[in-house]
Amino acid sequence: MNIRIGQGFDVHAFGEGDHVMLGGVRVPHDQGVVAHSDGDVAIHALCDAMLGALALGDIGQHFPPSDARWKGADSRALLRRCNELIGERGWRVGNADITVVCERPKVGPHAPAMRERLAADLGIDLDAVSVKATTSEKLGFTGRGEGIAAQAAVLLVRAERAV
Repeated sequence: MNIRIGQGFDVHAFGEGDHVMLGGVRVPHDQGVVAHSDGDVAIHALCDAMLGALALGDIGQHFPPSDARWKGADSRALLRRCNELIGERGWRVGNADITVVCERPKVGPHAPAMRERLAADLGIDLDAVSVKATTSEKLGFTGRGEGIAAQAAVLLVRAERAV
């Protein structure tokens, strides 16, 4: 097969802070997230989707919270490493689709910058990265404003080999 599909999901509770990281973008908010790294749910879900497409486990296996190296880590560095891992195996991201679930902060105004950063980190065209947002209609932990979640789907394609 010349394609692989993966999906990922991540969630973090809100905690102290004045922003959340989403898709590599610092989004102002009256809270931060409780996380070992910077808690970027969009990137974490994307990493899990990429790793899952090749049966390489999950983000926690590659960047365990028990390892002090990842304390406060920039999730963009984790994404670039996951991209290297799939590249080493002869694959690249064909396209990625991410949905952030929260009542607040508002994601839409920041989605274009998120798409640009994610496309740059993955080395793919901007039109191959989608970032969307939805609420949970005030239901569940996201609806009560207790946290934020994201899901991602990714299509991996065989990398073209140099002749």
